[in-house]
Amino acid sequence: MPEDSTTPTPRRSRPLQVADRIKDWVVERDLKTGARLPSEAEMIAQFGVSKGTVREAMRILEAQGLIVTRTGPGGGSFVGEVTAEKAKALLANYFYFQELSIADIYRLRKLLEPELAAGLAGRLTAGQLAALREIATRYDRPAASPEEEREQHVTSLRFHEQLAGYAANPLLAFCVSFMARMLADLTVYRRLYEPHNEELWARGRSHQIDLVAALERGDAEGARAIMRSHMEGAEDMMQRQEARVMRRFMSAR
Repeated sequence: MPEDSTTPTPRRSRPLQVADRIKDWVVERDLKTGARLPSEAEMIAQFGVSKGTVREAMRILEAQGLIVTRTGPGGGSFVGEVTAEKAKALLANYFYFQELSIADIYRLRKLLEPELAAGLAGRLTAGQLAALREIATRYDRPAASPEEEREQHVTSLRFHEQLAGYAANPLLAFCVSFMARMLADLTVYRRLYEPHNEELWARGRSHQIDLVAALERGDAEGARAIMRSHMEGAEDMMQRQEARVMRRFMSAR
């Protein structure tokens, strides 16, 4: 019989197992944010584990934002709400070790963001359009320093986070917003903003202004085409930016 060459799944620690069982317990009862959880003594009896295991399981869930603990009168453990910011932070920690490339991120951006833009055409309020237009037109000239270059890059990506926040589909909104955040982090971490690139600034600004106009007039196909063109051009220029950084790094060695 051939030997099984698959890597065995690491055994999960007892606190992690109990944390999973608590999550299952919450889901099965459809508990909402703020619902009180059983006491420590009740959990020890229910799960048949030690006090230390229950406390460690609760610390794990609290770190994930799934529960909150309050002391004093009326205190105890309650179902928490995992905010989008908390979820993005946890995912970012995971992807920190995955060596994501610009191409990896844009492969998804090119699929999702044109559809996001098309779906929002004609659906935004005057206030939402004004907020997008303010971000798009905030810098009316190229950067004059590396610090300003960095801020312009990050602000341009903030436009996409803002746009994602208006989506009716929460999964689409989260994915687009998270990718924009990841790209902003890569830009700063890898110092992709340092090689001055006036073309990147001009093209990005023009696309964003044109996109807001298409959204305002309810032109779904126009919004889709503008966003697709923006994604394709931005990917090309960001990859060239990354290559310039690498050449500069290698020549300095």
